[in-house]
Amino acid sequence: MSPAALVAGRRVWLCDLDGTLVDSAPVHAAAFRAAIGELAPSALGSFRYDAHAGTTTRDVVAGLGVGGDVADRLVRRKQRLYREYVAAGRVPVFPGARRLLDHLTSGGRTAYLVTSGSRGSVERVLAACSLGGYFSGVLTGDDVPSGKPDPAFYRHACALWSVDPDDAVALEDSAHGVASAVGAGLVTLQVNAVQPAAGAAQVRDLDEIADVLDQGVSGSE
Repeated sequence: MSPAALVAGRRVWLCDLDGTLVDSAPVHAAAFRAAIGELAPSALGSFRYDAHAGTTTRDVVAGLGVGGDVADRLVRRKQRLYREYVAAGRVPVFPGARRLLDHLTSGGRTAYLVTSGSRGSVERVLAACSLGGYFSGVLTGDDVPSGKPDPAFYRHACALWSVDPDDAVALEDSAHGVASAVGAGLVTLQVNAVQPAAGAAQVRDLDEIADVLDQGVSGSE
C-alpha cells in the first residue's frame, strides 16, 4: 500500500526526533566516541553508533559491557558533550522537516514527539532548532521504563495522550524505532533509512511526505 493510502484520514502523527527530523546521528556518534574514549577506552574499538540508533543513551552504554559508577559517568559525560555540540549549532534540521510540521499543524492534525533522547537533550535540540512549538506533547526516554525497540514505548505514548492507534501515524528512521511503533500496532513511515525495516512503508525524505499531504489537500477540493 502506498504511503498516501496508509496515512489518509489519520489525524495524529507520532514523530521521532533524532535521525528523523534532525540530522543528529553524527553528533550523537561523536559524543559517544569522545565519552567512551575518556572513560572506557577498551570498548571504543568495537563501538558502532549505527547499531544502536534509536535507543536510549543508558541502553547503549549497557551494551558496551560497562557497569556501576563507570556506566553512570559515561551516560552523564556523553549527554553533556552532546548538549555542548547542540549549543554549538552542530545539529541541523533535515530538509522538509519544517514544511512537514507546518502541514501537520495547519491542516487540522496533531503532532506529538516520541523520542528515546533524554529530556534535557531533547529540550535543547527543540530550542536550538526552533521546533518545540509544533508539538502538542513530548515523550522522552526519561519518561518510560523501557525504550525503543520495546513496543511499550509507543503504547505508553498512545495511552498518555489518549491516541487511538487506528487514527495515528508513526514517523521513524531507525530499525529500533520502527520495531517499537509497528509492535504497538501503528502505521509507520520510515524515512532517511539506509536499510528498510520490516513493517514500515518506505519514504524517500520528509519532502515526499509533505508532497503526499499536499496531494491529499488538493484531492479534497
